[in-house]
Amino acid sequence: MTNNSKKLVLAFSGGLDTTFCAVYLTKEKGYEVHALMVNTGGFSENEISKTREHALSLGISSFKAIDERENYYQSVIKYMIFGNVLRNNTYPLSVSAERTVQAIAVANYAKEIGASYIAHGSTGAGNDQVRFDVVLQIIAPQIKVITPIRDLKLSREQEIDFLKKNNVSMNFEKAAYSINKGIWGTSVGGKETLNSRHSLPEDAYPTQLTTKDPIEIELQFEKGELIGVNKQSFSKSVDAINALQAIAAPFAIGRDVHVGDTIIGIKGRVGFEAAAPLIIIKAHHLLEKHTLSKWQQFLKEQMSAYYGMWLHEGQYFEAAMRDIERFLESSQKFVSGKVFMRLLPYRFELIGIESEHDLMSEKFGSYGEMNNAWSGEDVKGFTKIYGNQMSLYFQVNKPEKNEN
Repeated sequence: MTNNSKKLVLAFSGGLDTTFCAVYLTKEKGYEVHALMVNTGGFSENEISKTREHALSLGISSFKAIDERENYYQSVIKYMIFGNVLRNNTYPLSVSAERTVQAIAVANYAKEIGASYIAHGSTGAGNDQVRFDVVLQIIAPQIKVITPIRDLKLSREQEIDFLKKNNVSMNFEKAAYSINKGIWGTSVGGKETLNSRHSLPEDAYPTQLTTKDPIEIELQFEKGELIGVNKQSFSKSVDAINALQAIAAPFAIGRDVHVGDTIIGIKGRVGFEAAAPLIIIKAHHLLEKHTLSKWQQFLKEQMSAYYGMWLHEGQYFEAAMRDIERFLESSQKFVSGKVFMRLLPYRFELIGIESEHDLMSEKFGSYGEMNNAWSGEDVKGFTKIYGNQMSLYFQVNKPEKNEN
Protein backbone atom coordinates (compact mmCIF):
# COMPACT_ATOMS: atom_id res chain seq x y z
CA MET A 1 0.00 0.00 0.00
CA THR A 2 1.30 3.44 -0.89
CA ASN A 3 2.37 5.63 2.01
CA ASN A 4 1.43 9.13 0.89
CA SER A 5 3.38 10.63 3.77
CA LYS A 6 6.61 9.51 2.01
CA LYS A 7 5.44 9.89 -1.61
CA LEU A 8 7.72 12.25 -3.52
CA VAL A 9 7.84 13.52 -7.10
CA LEU A 10 11.35 14.15 -8.40
CA ALA A 11 11.92 16.42 -11.39
CA PHE A 12 14.21 14.07 -13.31
CA SER A 13 16.43 14.61 -16.34
CA GLY A 14 18.84 11.69 -15.91
CA GLY A 15 21.89 13.89 -15.40
CA LEU A 16 24.27 13.84 -12.46
CA ASP A 17 22.23 16.06 -10.14
CA THR A 18 18.89 14.30 -10.53
CA THR A 19 20.56 10.88 -10.46
CA PHE A 20 22.11 11.79 -7.12
CA CYS A 21 18.73 12.96 -5.83
CA ALA A 22 17.02 9.73 -6.88
CA VAL A 23 19.55 7.51 -5.10
CA TYR A 24 19.93 9.71 -2.01
CA LEU A 25 16.21 10.21 -1.46
CA THR A 26 15.42 6.51 -1.99
CA LYS A 27 18.29 4.79 -0.17
CA GLU A 28 19.33 7.35 2.41
CA LYS A 29 15.99 8.96 3.26
CA GLY A 30 13.47 6.24 2.44
CA TYR A 31 11.15 8.24 0.22
CA GLU A 32 8.85 6.65 -2.33
CA VAL A 33 10.33 8.42 -5.35
CA HIS A 34 8.30 8.94 -8.52
CA ALA A 35 10.51 10.45 -11.23
CA LEU A 36 8.94 12.79 -13.78
CA MET A 37 10.77 13.76 -16.96
CA VAL A 38 9.25 16.87 -18.55
CA ASN A 39 10.20 16.90 -22.21
CA THR A 40 10.51 20.50 -23.36
CA GLY A 41 12.34 19.45 -26.52
CA GLY A 42 15.73 18.15 -27.54
CA PHE A 43 15.08 14.51 -26.64
CA SER A 44 14.48 11.63 -29.07
CA GLU A 45 12.28 8.68 -28.18
CA ASN A 46 15.43 6.59 -27.82
CA GLU A 47 16.93 9.08 -25.34
CA ILE A 48 13.73 9.12 -23.31
CA SER A 49 13.72 5.31 -23.27
CA LYS A 50 17.31 5.22 -22.02
CA THR A 51 16.50 7.78 -19.34
CA ARG A 52 13.61 5.59 -18.22
CA GLU A 53 15.90 2.55 -17.94
CA HIS A 54 18.48 4.57 -16.04
CA ALA A 55 15.89 6.00 -13.63
CA LEU A 56 14.34 2.62 -12.83
CA SER A 57 17.79 1.08 -12.26
CA LEU A 58 18.25 3.48 -9.34
CA GLY A 59 15.57 1.81 -7.26
CA ILE A 60 12.82 4.41 -7.59
CA SER A 61 9.12 3.52 -7.53
CA SER A 62 8.10 4.83 -10.96
CA PHE A 63 9.12 6.88 -13.96
CA LYS A 64 6.96 8.96 -16.27
CA ALA A 65 7.81 11.19 -19.24
CA ILE A 66 5.38 13.86 -20.43
CA ASP A 67 5.59 15.91 -23.62
CA GLU A 68 5.26 19.64 -22.94
CA ARG A 69 6.80 20.93 -26.19
CA GLU A 70 3.65 22.37 -27.73
CA ASN A 71 2.55 23.92 -24.45
CA TYR A 72 6.05 25.38 -24.00
CA TYR A 73 5.89 26.92 -27.45
CA GLN A 74 2.38 28.35 -27.10
CA SER A 75 2.86 29.76 -23.60
CA VAL A 76 6.45 31.01 -23.79
CA ILE A 77 8.57 30.47 -26.91
CA LYS A 78 6.37 32.31 -29.39
CA TYR A 79 6.44 35.42 -27.22
CA MET A 80 10.23 35.24 -26.99
CA ILE A 81 10.28 35.16 -30.80
CA PHE A 82 7.82 38.06 -31.05
CA GLY A 83 10.07 40.00 -28.66
CA ASN A 84 13.40 38.89 -30.19
CA VAL A 85 14.39 38.10 -26.61
CA LEU A 86 18.13 37.70 -26.00
CA ARG A 87 19.43 38.08 -22.47
CA ASN A 88 22.27 40.64 -22.52
CA ASN A 89 21.96 40.59 -26.32
CA THR A 90 23.43 37.08 -26.25
CA TYR A 91 21.43 34.31 -24.60
CA PRO A 92 18.05 33.09 -25.96
CA LEU A 93 16.92 31.97 -22.47
CA SER A 94 17.43 28.33 -23.43
CA VAL A 95 17.05 27.03 -19.86
CA SER A 96 15.56 30.07 -18.14
CA ALA A 97 12.26 29.85 -19.98
CA GLU A 98 11.72 26.09 -19.88
CA ARG A 99 12.18 25.78 -16.11
CA THR A 100 8.87 27.51 -15.45
CA VAL A 101 7.02 25.12 -17.78
CA GLN A 102 8.76 22.12 -16.20
CA ALA A 103 7.98 23.29 -12.67
CA ILE A 104 4.29 23.75 -13.50
CA ALA A 105 4.15 20.21 -14.94
CA VAL A 106 5.89 18.75 -11.87
CA ALA A 107 3.52 20.56 -9.48
CA ASN A 108 0.45 19.34 -11.36
CA TYR A 109 1.73 15.76 -11.46
CA ALA A 110 2.49 15.79 -7.74
CA LYS A 111 -1.08 16.90 -7.00
CA GLU A 112 -2.43 14.29 -9.41
CA ILE A 113 -0.75 11.35 -7.63
CA GLY A 114 -1.21 12.76 -4.14
CA ALA A 115 2.46 13.31 -3.33
CA SER A 116 3.46 15.05 -0.11
CA TYR A 117 6.86 16.16 -1.41
CA ILE A 118 8.50 17.55 -4.53
CA ALA A 119 12.26 17.42 -5.11
CA HIS A 120 14.50 19.04 -7.69
CA GLY A 121 18.24 18.95 -8.28
CA SER A 122 19.01 22.66 -8.15
CA THR A 123 22.14 23.88 -6.42
CA GLY A 124 22.28 26.79 -4.01
CA ALA A 125 24.25 29.04 -6.35
CA GLY A 126 22.11 29.29 -9.49
CA ASN A 127 18.83 30.62 -10.82
CA ASP A 128 16.92 27.36 -11.20
CA GLN A 129 16.33 26.99 -7.46
CA VAL A 130 14.37 30.25 -7.46
CA ARG A 131 12.48 29.48 -10.66
CA PHE A 132 11.31 26.10 -9.36
CA ASP A 133 10.49 27.27 -5.87
CA VAL A 134 8.49 30.33 -7.01
CA VAL A 135 6.27 28.21 -9.26
CA LEU A 136 5.85 25.45 -6.67
CA GLN A 137 4.79 27.84 -3.92
CA ILE A 138 2.13 29.27 -6.28
CA ILE A 139 0.84 26.05 -7.86
CA ALA A 140 1.30 23.61 -4.96
CA PRO A 141 1.84 25.54 -1.72
CA GLN A 142 0.69 22.56 0.36
CA ILE A 143 3.51 20.32 -0.91
CA LYS A 144 6.92 20.50 0.77
CA VAL A 145 9.94 21.11 -1.49
CA ILE A 146 13.18 19.18 -0.93
CA THR A 147 16.49 20.14 -2.58
CA PRO A 148 19.23 17.69 -1.50
CA ILE A 149 22.14 19.25 -3.43
CA ARG A 150 21.33 22.76 -2.24
CA ASP A 151 20.70 21.66 1.33
CA LEU A 152 23.86 19.52 1.55
CA LYS A 153 26.00 22.10 -0.32
CA LEU A 154 27.45 19.41 -2.57
CA SER A 155 30.01 19.80 -5.35
CA ARG A 156 29.78 17.72 -8.52
CA GLU A 157 32.82 15.74 -7.35
CA GLN A 158 31.03 14.84 -4.10
CA GLU A 159 27.95 13.73 -6.01
CA ILE A 160 30.10 11.49 -8.24
CA ASP A 161 31.83 9.94 -5.21
CA PHE A 162 28.47 9.19 -3.59
CA LEU A 163 27.10 7.51 -6.73
CA LYS A 164 30.23 5.43 -7.21
CA LYS A 165 29.96 4.19 -3.62
CA ASN A 166 26.37 3.19 -4.39
CA ASN A 167 27.44 1.28 -7.53
CA VAL A 168 25.60 3.58 -9.92
CA SER A 169 26.68 3.13 -13.51
CA MET A 170 26.83 6.24 -15.70
CA ASN A 171 29.33 8.20 -17.79
CA PHE A 172 31.00 10.22 -15.02
CA GLU A 173 33.46 11.82 -17.43
CA LYS A 174 30.54 13.29 -19.38
CA ALA A 175 28.90 14.19 -16.08
CA ALA A 176 31.73 16.65 -15.46
CA TYR A 177 29.62 19.00 -17.61
CA SER A 178 26.07 20.00 -16.76
CA ILE A 179 24.05 19.78 -19.98
CA ASN A 180 20.41 20.83 -20.27
CA LYS A 181 18.78 20.09 -23.62
CA GLY A 182 15.62 21.76 -24.85
CA ILE A 183 13.90 22.84 -28.02
CA TRP A 184 15.08 26.43 -27.43
CA GLY A 185 18.75 25.54 -26.99
CA THR A 186 21.15 23.53 -24.87
CA SER A 187 23.11 24.98 -21.96
CA VAL A 188 26.55 23.64 -21.04
CA GLY A 189 28.21 24.30 -17.69
CA GLY A 190 31.59 23.03 -16.52
CA LYS A 191 34.81 23.97 -14.77
CA GLU A 192 35.60 26.51 -17.50
CA THR A 193 32.41 28.46 -16.84
CA LEU A 194 33.18 28.75 -13.13
CA ASN A 195 35.78 31.41 -13.86
CA SER A 196 36.01 34.48 -16.10
CA ARG A 197 39.00 33.44 -18.19
CA HIS A 198 38.38 30.23 -20.12
CA SER A 199 35.97 29.08 -22.82
CA LEU A 200 34.48 25.63 -23.17
CA PRO A 201 36.49 23.05 -25.11
CA GLU A 202 35.18 21.92 -28.47
CA ASP A 203 34.18 18.47 -27.24
CA ALA A 204 32.10 19.90 -24.38
CA TYR A 205 29.38 20.94 -26.85
CA PRO A 206 26.85 18.16 -27.55
CA THR A 207 26.70 18.99 -31.28
CA GLN A 208 29.91 18.85 -33.28
CA LEU A 209 30.74 20.46 -36.63
CA THR A 210 29.96 17.94 -39.39
CA THR A 211 28.86 20.16 -42.30
CA LYS A 212 31.22 22.72 -43.85
CA ASP A 213 29.81 23.60 -47.28
CA PRO A 214 27.69 26.80 -47.11
CA ILE A 215 24.01 26.57 -48.01
CA GLU A 216 21.17 29.08 -48.44
CA ILE A 217 17.86 28.60 -46.66
CA GLU A 218 14.44 30.22 -46.77
CA LEU A 219 12.27 30.78 -43.69
CA GLN A 220 8.56 31.57 -43.93
CA PHE A 221 6.86 33.59 -41.18
CA GLU A 222 3.19 34.27 -40.68
CA LYS A 223 2.19 36.89 -38.10
CA GLY A 224 5.56 36.45 -36.43
CA GLU A 225 5.50 32.65 -36.24
CA LEU A 226 7.80 30.33 -38.19
CA ILE A 227 5.60 28.17 -40.42
CA GLY A 228 7.94 27.08 -43.22
CA VAL A 229 11.54 26.03 -43.86
CA ASN A 230 12.87 25.74 -47.43
CA LYS A 231 9.35 25.79 -48.90
CA GLN A 232 8.17 23.00 -46.59
CA SER A 233 5.14 24.11 -44.60
CA PHE A 234 4.36 23.07 -41.03
CA SER A 235 1.07 23.20 -39.16
CA LYS A 236 2.96 23.47 -35.87
CA SER A 237 5.84 25.86 -35.30
CA VAL A 238 7.43 23.28 -32.98
CA ASP A 239 7.95 21.04 -36.01
CA ALA A 240 9.35 23.95 -38.04
CA ILE A 241 11.85 24.71 -35.25
CA ASN A 242 12.96 21.08 -35.13
CA ALA A 243 13.33 20.98 -38.93
CA LEU A 244 15.50 24.10 -38.90
CA GLN A 245 17.56 22.72 -36.02
CA ALA A 246 18.26 19.54 -38.00
CA ILE A 247 19.57 21.63 -40.91
CA ALA A 248 21.58 24.18 -38.89
CA ALA A 249 23.00 22.15 -35.99
CA PRO A 250 25.63 20.30 -38.09
CA PHE A 251 27.17 23.72 -38.83
CA ALA A 252 27.83 24.15 -35.07
CA ILE A 253 25.97 27.46 -35.26
CA GLY A 254 24.78 29.29 -32.16
CA ARG A 255 27.61 28.60 -29.72
CA ASP A 256 28.50 31.23 -27.14
CA VAL A 257 29.09 31.87 -23.45
CA HIS A 258 26.54 34.00 -21.62
CA VAL A 259 27.60 36.23 -18.73
CA GLY A 260 24.85 37.66 -16.57
CA ASP A 261 23.51 38.62 -13.18
CA THR A 262 21.78 35.83 -11.33
CA ILE A 263 18.54 36.28 -9.43
CA ILE A 264 20.39 35.81 -6.14
CA GLY A 265 22.81 38.61 -6.92
CA ILE A 266 26.05 37.07 -8.19
CA LYS A 267 27.57 37.02 -11.66
CA GLY A 268 27.44 33.77 -13.58
CA ARG A 269 28.65 32.21 -16.84
CA VAL A 270 27.11 29.43 -18.89
CA GLY A 271 27.91 28.05 -22.31
CA PHE A 272 25.18 27.22 -24.78
CA GLU A 273 24.42 26.12 -28.30
CA ALA A 274 21.19 27.29 -29.91
CA ALA A 275 21.32 27.07 -33.69
CA ALA A 276 17.61 27.28 -34.53
CA PRO A 277 16.67 29.79 -31.80
CA LEU A 278 19.33 32.32 -32.79
CA ILE A 279 18.60 31.96 -36.49
CA ILE A 280 14.86 32.37 -35.90
CA ILE A 281 15.26 35.42 -33.66
CA LYS A 282 17.61 37.21 -36.07
CA ALA A 283 15.49 36.31 -39.11
CA HIS A 284 12.33 37.46 -37.35
CA HIS A 285 14.02 40.69 -36.26
CA LEU A 286 15.07 41.44 -39.84
CA LEU A 287 11.51 40.89 -41.07
CA GLU A 288 10.23 43.24 -38.37
CA LYS A 289 12.65 45.96 -39.45
CA HIS A 290 10.89 45.94 -42.82
CA THR A 291 7.29 45.57 -41.62
CA LEU A 292 6.88 47.43 -38.32
CA SER A 293 6.53 51.16 -37.83
CA LYS A 294 9.32 53.16 -36.21
CA TRP A 295 7.50 53.45 -32.88
CA GLN A 296 6.31 49.84 -32.86
CA GLN A 297 9.94 48.79 -32.97
CA PHE A 298 10.91 51.26 -30.26
CA LEU A 299 8.14 50.22 -27.87
CA LYS A 300 8.68 46.52 -28.58
CA GLU A 301 12.31 46.81 -27.53
CA GLN A 302 11.24 48.20 -24.15
CA MET A 303 8.48 45.67 -23.56
CA SER A 304 10.60 42.76 -24.75
CA ALA A 305 13.40 43.70 -22.37
CA TYR A 306 10.96 43.58 -19.44
CA TYR A 307 9.47 40.30 -20.65
CA GLY A 308 12.85 38.62 -21.01
CA MET A 309 14.05 39.91 -17.64
CA TRP A 310 11.00 38.74 -15.71
CA LEU A 311 10.91 35.39 -17.51
CA HIS A 312 14.60 34.84 -16.76
CA GLU A 313 14.04 35.66 -13.10
CA GLY A 314 11.11 33.32 -12.56
CA GLN A 315 8.38 35.97 -12.64
CA TYR A 316 6.25 34.23 -15.28
CA PHE A 317 3.09 34.58 -13.16
CA GLU A 318 3.45 38.35 -12.78
CA ALA A 319 0.18 39.81 -14.12
CA ALA A 320 2.02 42.34 -16.28
CA MET A 321 3.49 39.44 -18.30
CA ARG A 322 0.06 38.68 -19.76
CA ASP A 323 -0.33 42.36 -20.70
CA ILE A 324 3.03 42.36 -22.48
CA GLU A 325 2.13 39.16 -24.31
CA ARG A 326 -1.02 40.81 -25.68
CA PHE A 327 1.06 43.78 -26.85
CA LEU A 328 3.65 41.52 -28.50
CA GLU A 329 0.95 39.47 -30.23
CA SER A 330 -0.76 42.60 -31.55
CA SER A 331 2.53 43.87 -32.98
CA GLN A 332 2.83 40.79 -35.22
CA LYS A 333 -0.24 41.50 -37.38
CA PHE A 334 1.84 42.30 -40.49
CA VAL A 335 5.06 40.41 -39.67
CA SER A 336 4.65 37.90 -42.49
CA GLY A 337 6.96 36.98 -45.34
CA LYS A 338 10.11 35.16 -46.32
CA VAL A 339 13.62 35.61 -44.94
CA PHE A 340 16.64 34.40 -46.90
CA MET A 341 19.83 33.35 -45.09
CA ARG A 342 23.16 31.63 -45.62
CA LEU A 343 24.51 29.00 -43.22
CA LEU A 344 28.27 28.50 -42.79
CA PRO A 345 30.43 26.73 -40.19
CA TYR A 346 29.89 28.38 -36.78
CA ARG A 347 27.87 31.32 -38.20
CA PHE A 348 25.05 32.50 -40.46
CA GLU A 349 24.37 35.52 -42.66
CA LEU A 350 21.13 37.40 -43.28
CA ILE A 351 20.56 38.03 -46.99
CA GLY A 352 17.17 39.71 -47.33
CA ILE A 353 13.38 39.42 -47.16
CA GLU A 354 10.27 39.32 -49.30
CA SER A 355 6.96 40.52 -47.87
CA GLU A 356 3.78 42.14 -49.13
CA HIS A 357 3.96 44.27 -45.98
CA ASP A 358 7.49 45.55 -46.69
CA LEU A 359 7.52 49.26 -45.82
CA MET A 360 10.68 49.73 -47.87
CA SER A 361 8.56 49.93 -51.00
CA GLU A 362 10.18 51.48 -54.08
CA LYS A 363 6.98 53.36 -54.93
CA PHE A 364 7.74 55.72 -52.02
CA GLY A 365 11.33 56.31 -53.06
CA SER A 366 14.82 54.87 -52.63
CA TYR A 367 16.85 55.90 -49.59
CA GLY A 368 19.79 58.14 -50.54
CA GLU A 369 18.76 58.39 -54.18
CA MET A 370 15.32 59.78 -54.96
CA ASN A 371 11.82 60.16 -53.59
CA ASN A 372 8.33 60.09 -55.04
CA ALA A 373 6.27 61.45 -52.15
CA TRP A 374 7.75 64.93 -51.53
CA SER A 375 9.76 67.70 -53.14
CA GLY A 376 12.98 69.40 -52.16
CA GLU A 377 10.98 72.47 -51.09
CA ASP A 378 8.89 70.25 -48.79
CA VAL A 379 12.07 69.05 -47.06
CA LYS A 380 13.38 72.60 -46.65
CA GLY A 381 10.22 73.65 -44.85
CA PHE A 382 10.13 70.51 -42.72
CA THR A 383 13.78 70.89 -41.73
CA LYS A 384 13.29 74.54 -40.71
CA ILE A 385 10.44 73.65 -38.35
CA TYR A 386 12.07 70.40 -37.19
CA GLY A 387 15.24 72.20 -36.09
CA ASN A 388 13.54 75.35 -34.79
CA GLN A 389 13.60 74.39 -31.09
CA MET A 390 17.37 73.69 -31.14
CA SER A 391 18.00 76.81 -33.20
CA LEU A 392 16.24 79.02 -30.62
CA TYR A 393 18.21 77.43 -27.79
CA PHE A 394 21.57 78.18 -29.40
CA GLN A 395 20.55 81.72 -30.35
CA VAL A 396 19.77 82.44 -26.70
CA ASN A 397 22.60 80.38 -25.21
CA LYS A 398 25.52 81.07 -27.50
CA PRO A 399 28.15 78.32 -27.15
CA GLU A 400 31.72 79.21 -26.17
CA LYS A 401 34.32 79.01 -28.90
CA ASN A 402 36.08 76.10 -27.25
CA GLU A 403 32.88 74.06 -26.98
CA ASN A 404 32.29 71.33 -29.53
